[in-house]
Amino acid sequence: MKACIDKKFIVILGILTLLSITNIACTKANNNIAAMATDTTATDNTNDDKLQGKSHSFLQFKKDTLKPKPPAGDTPRLYLALGDSYTIGQSVPLDESFPAQTVAVLKNDGINLGEPQYIATTGWSTIALQNAIGQQNPKGPYEAVTLLIGVNDQYQHLPVTEYPTRFSQLLQKAIQLAGNRISRVFVLSIPDYSVTPFGGGDTTIRNQINEYNAINKQITLANNIAYIDITPISRLAAEDPTLTANDGLHPSGKQYALWVEQLAPVMEKALK
Repeated sequence: MKACIDKKFIVILGILTLLSITNIACTKANNNIAAMATDTTATDNTNDDKLQGKSHSFLQFKKDTLKPKPPAGDTPRLYLALGDSYTIGQSVPLDESFPAQTVAVLKNDGINLGEPQYIATTGWSTIALQNAIGQQNPKGPYEAVTLLIGVNDQYQHLPVTEYPTRFSQLLQKAIQLAGNRISRVFVLSIPDYSVTPFGGGDTTIRNQINEYNAINKQITLANNIAYIDITPISRLAAEDPTLTANDGLHPSGKQYALWVEQLAPVMEKALK
């Protein structure tokens, strides 16, 4: 009898042990599943971040590739600016000079004109400019050449009768530097500084500027060269002080921008 009871006890104990082991295994399995779910969520989030990064990179790449680029081999075209203080933009930053502003406008319109090469210094007369060109010996051909000279001939009281000869010589040199292409030379008139605080409204200055401009205009047009008359713009400074630089004599960047409105379309037409 006792042996039979012991056998039953052993069987029951075995069953209980088996159930306990099964319960532990199930608990571990559930924990593993939960952990795997957490890992999967984290992995999915990481993948989403990576995909978003890849998508952003692709969009940025696509955006960059759509930016307009200059044609292959489109090297900047040479531009030579001849003159005096009005050419280098005395008393304003160089990028506000009329040559620099003209380049910026033309580039915006798709004409790849290089940064201006200046042969110009404050105080230069036609004599000084001729000497400087001879000394620097610029090498062309240039795609564009601008010429603005004569105010210091007037200011230094050089004989006005000598101006036509020297201006004509400078104009012919400009044509030569432009590869003998008259369509690539652009002459600007002399601004009237009589309206500035320095000029003090002196009518003698005004009349002499008119005389010099009559000469350079006649010579320019006789050679079928483009002539840009900016003198009326300069006279607006009599009523608008913002058109004069802080030195009370030279044009401001704002005035030069008005010159460019006249010059840039003429240059653009010739360079296209």
